Amino acid sequence: MTVTTATGTAGPTGHDPRGGTGPAALEGHRVELTGYCYRMLGSIFDAEDAVQETLLRAWRGRDGFTGRSSVRTWLYRIATNVCLDLLRGRGRRALPMDLGPASPPVASSLGSPERGWLEPAPDAAVLPGQDDPAEVAVARESVRLAFVAALQHLPPRQRAVLILRDVLRWRADEVAELLDGSVAAVNSALQRARTTMAGSGDGPTAPALDREHRALLDRYVEVFQRYDVDALVALLREDAVQSMPPFRLWLRGPADIATWMRGPGAECRGSRLVPVAANGDTAFGHYRVDPAGGHRPFSIQLVETAAGRITRLTTFLDTGLFPHFGLPDRLP
Repeated sequence: MTVTTATGTAGPTGHDPRGGTGPAALEGHRVELTGYCYRMLGSIFDAEDAVQETLLRAWRGRDGFTGRSSVRTWLYRIATNVCLDLLRGRGRRALPMDLGPASPPVASSLGSPERGWLEPAPDAAVLPGQDDPAEVAVARESVRLAFVAALQHLPPRQRAVLILRDVLRWRADEVAELLDGSVAAVNSALQRARTTMAGSGDGPTAPALDREHRALLDRYVEVFQRYDVDALVALLREDAVQSMPPFRLWLRGPADIATWMRGPGAECRGSRLVPVAANGDTAFGHYRVDPAGGHRPFSIQLVETAAGRITRLTTFLDTGLFPHFGLPDRLP
């Protein structure tokens, strides 16, 4: 899978209206740097920490900035080094489908929670504001969960090269300068990265603004909230998958997903879904019934679609994500 996009901001050698090194000028780069670090690291928490470290290093080193490059290029160099340091010796973040075969739809398959999974990201934290609808669409594609998951298969330097060249559209010589390498090395790394991404097997997802896509998500919310399992599985493609990080369990196909929903998943009956913007699309804050009254946070759901059917349900069982999406700590 390959995605060629742009951030909608000035390129490395273009005019950069935020060219100063004062606190406000540096802060103006936060969102695009967070998007870059999120693609590199696969974790919104790690990305925000990396950007904070980047801005801190830039502030401390501002007197040594010579102006031979733009401030933006300088910040990307620092951010890249921070990410490469964080990735050194660390296993890649993944989704359960990357780690083994599908599980039987029984509670005993759930196992124990594990750490180090891929995480969702709020659009507001990783996508700079843009006016051009075409730029908005392609930028969203570059933070799709499937694309970010595929990026994690790349070695860290290849990952940086592919993001800088194919996502942010930097020139090969600019990337070579940032990475202290040669143009030939950058082009070689890019070719290898593209080959790996092309073999990831993830097809295109529905555009976020597509009317049929929106109608499908509206229908999903309706049937999930009334917990009509038959109607919900009718929305699934035959090869649809469901996973629930931080657990390794994942399910394939409408029959197993229905069995899970009627069995261990039946505790979700009576839930409510609140839409949020995540990974370039509409996601949902999932609230389960609280025996004490109202509804309490349970998960962040990402629903991926293609050709009028749901292809992937990813339920992130981490209520610590709710504040990142501006979601309340309970519903009345």
